[in-house]
Amino acid sequence: MISIGASLVLGGFNGKQVSPEIKELLEDGLAGVILFSRNMEGPAQIAELLSRICEASPGHNPLRAVDQEGGKVARLEPPATVWPAMRKLGSLNDPNLARKTAVAMARELLVLGFNWDLAPVLDVDSNPDNPIIKDRSFSDDPKTVARIGTAFFKGLEEQGIGPCGKHFPGHGHTGLDSHKALPKVESPVEVLEARELVPFREAIENDIPALMTAHVVFEGLDPSVPATLSLKIMRDLLRDRLGFKGMLVSDALNMAAVSDFHEVEDLVIQGLEAGVDLFIACWDVQEAYRAQSALRKEAEKSAAFKKMLNKAKERVEGFKQRFRLENFVPNQAEIEAVLGCDEHKKLAEKISTEKP
Repeated sequence: MISIGASLVLGGFNGKQVSPEIKELLEDGLAGVILFSRNMEGPAQIAELLSRICEASPGHNPLRAVDQEGGKVARLEPPATVWPAMRKLGSLNDPNLARKTAVAMARELLVLGFNWDLAPVLDVDSNPDNPIIKDRSFSDDPKTVARIGTAFFKGLEEQGIGPCGKHFPGHGHTGLDSHKALPKVESPVEVLEARELVPFREAIENDIPALMTAHVVFEGLDPSVPATLSLKIMRDLLRDRLGFKGMLVSDALNMAAVSDFHEVEDLVIQGLEAGVDLFIACWDVQEAYRAQSALRKEAEKSAAFKKMLNKAKERVEGFKQRFRLENFVPNQAEIEAVLGCDEHKKLAEKISTEKP
């Protein structure tokens, strides 16, 4: 039986094969999975795993996500191309080069069976003491982040890989890592408008199909809760004022910024009410099960909540339809021809060595 709650959850699991537990969730309608290093040990195994995930999923079009940004946040290891940090790409300030880089990244992801890259980072690196964003950001200049970030996500899209701009409304000015604690940004609204929101506004105007939330409190926008749980930020600002019509996905629910203060069940209910469409419950299969179960039970109790859930499901399904990679069958010859090919290595070298 397909669970209405499972369709709004992106799950994670331990191991390098499809376990019975994740298979059961996929059969229940889990939106898809996100892979980390714990799931991967080389191109052939990755492609086989993603193929098996497709086979286990109703409709054979699950989301297969990965954090492949370049630099220190890159899940694919050699023989895949090793890309420099996005700060280096941003310093060259060449939108066409950014698009070409994203196209190359997308080709390598597609040949392995992925259809969603949780990139680009649209945060502005405005705080030198930020412990988590740094050179993941294209620049400390909002306009540069907007220009290069938009070109980058267009390159992913062009090849059929879904992009995801992160972390709305901006993680670049924080002094804490939201994986470990709850950061707060005290800047007034006027500063946020001129700094944090510039890249996101540009991406939205160019129809970016997905954005990820920030587990960060913004004193000038809503001092009461992290942005992920804020109706003022996610509905009033993002949806109503900025006009974002795409899929909104939470950052991971196991991060200390939210998990230290809320149970998974509370996070998904409050998050959906705030405007989140898809929840990353990637710590283990049990977390994903708790998330989908809470959504289902709340929808059974509340007609208003069920209506919100169905609207979120429409957005998730719309994204999945847009980035279809059905019935994926690994092609070893194609994998060897694309991963770390000379063209991609030369492009990475150009980014690394060219002077701004």
